[in-house]
Amino acid sequence: MAWLAYPFVQRALLGGVLIGLMTAWVGTFVVLRRMAFMGAGVGHAAFGGVALGLLLGWDPVLTAAGFCILVAWGITAVVRRGTLTSDTAIGIFFAATMALGILLLGLVTTSTDVFGYLFGSVLAIGTTDVRWLFFAALVEGALLIGLHKEFVALAFDPEFTRVSGLPEALLDYLFATLVAVTVVLAIKMVGLILASALLVIPGATALHLSRDFRTLMALALAAGVGSVVLGLGLSLWWNTPPGATMVLAATFFFGLSWMFRRA
Repeated sequence: MAWLAYPFVQRALLGGVLIGLMTAWVGTFVVLRRMAFMGAGVGHAAFGGVALGLLLGWDPVLTAAGFCILVAWGITAVVRRGTLTSDTAIGIFFAATMALGILLLGLVTTSTDVFGYLFGSVLAIGTTDVRWLFFAALVEGALLIGLHKEFVALAFDPEFTRVSGLPEALLDYLFATLVAVTVVLAIKMVGLILASALLVIPGATALHLSRDFRTLMALALAAGVGSVVLGLGLSLWWNTPPGATMVLAATFFFGLSWMFRRA
């Protein structure tokens, strides 16, 4: 516990808890809607956004956020037209954006730390990063609470959402935006390669143990925060990469939930 005396560990822990809450909250709906592959697609699309930001001299994280939102909207538009299944559409965008990122990165002439974006740097989180994460968590929480019934209806009964007069298309695009922004924020913690894991694993863990939505959400949030806290603690103890350790901690909780899953 002596590590908690260091300011950089305090910032990493606070930032990690915020990310754990956000990814688990949005991720529960992702799991219920069977959109886990979308999280992976958007996460890898961030590579194209980061490369574009580095090439143009813009903030790579902000560029990645805008780029990922456009990709998420593109996937949503293709799937809603019904011409392709979601996994096919995501696979196309996944490959295209990764290829674009590699191409753009080859044009970057300045020295850049791409490694940090690929694998995250939670211990490098600054005070400004924590403030932005707190603001993002407030906005995301307000949207998810304010549109709780609508997102639940969209997750459990899309047909009811359609016939009841709810703006299904708007909700779809708004949810895609939340997924994209959440994944980009998680990149700071675990990198773009592992960001989708924090989006999916806590919700999947809770799904094994819950019988109602309230319990499902509570367990998902607990699993998300618990994975971050345990992973960060173990990484400091074992001197291992924090992002990877957090994801493995989340996977450990998933394994436990599978062993003790409800009948």
